[in-house]
Amino acid sequence: MSIDVTDATFQTEVVERSMQVPVVIDLWAEWCGPCKTLGPILESVIAETGGRVVLAKVDVDANPRIAQAFQVQSIPAVHAMREARIVNSFLGAQPESAVRQFVQALLPTEEESEVARLVAAGDEASLRRALELEPGHEGAVVALAELLVGRGDPAATEEALALLERIPESNETRRVAALARVGATGGTDEVTAELDQLLDRVKEDDAARQRFIDLLEVLGPDDPRTAQYRKQLTSRLF
Repeated sequence: MSIDVTDATFQTEVVERSMQVPVVIDLWAEWCGPCKTLGPILESVIAETGGRVVLAKVDVDANPRIAQAFQVQSIPAVHAMREARIVNSFLGAQPESAVRQFVQALLPTEEESEVARLVAAGDEASLRRALELEPGHEGAVVALAELLVGRGDPAATEEALALLERIPESNETRRVAALARVGATGGTDEVTAELDQLLDRVKEDDAARQRFIDLLEVLGPDDPRTAQYRKQLTSRLF
């Protein structure tokens, strides 16, 4: 599978897609002779994977933000991304055998395929089995922690927080940890009222400040109140 990616679509088509399937990023330009040699080889070899690897083609002249992000100095430049991380790269045109080796190394092992299947199933038993196979799998940790938090009992909540400590902090881990600490909340008006009440205490009261921050994590970045209350929090603290 091959897609043309732009500055506007890179986050969705490359970074987010790489959470499900490896993505090979081909940085090229129309004037680049070696790029025209390498491009068809990449397309052919990646097509052989039957969709298990995706090719994202980026014209660096038309997409300067991507070129800047990769600090492009020469092309063709090829990068492989899995789970939003660059895992391998090469510069310049390469023979088909080298390209095939590069792509084959991205394909999941049998165990990785089984973990992906279990995480996709999403039930508690499947997620626990996935973590037996790969204890630090971020998707499985977050999904299981959120299921446990949803139970609403203290033991499950404690287990969820312990699980989240296995993996690096991210927007998702902060959100689920906040859900664990906040517990059940009221409706929109009740949350707003609580935030207003907490605002007067955030500077001197550590517990109030943590509760305030957790409520904002639970609201999420798309809620207009989040940005508004973050500004108010900053003004109170500083």
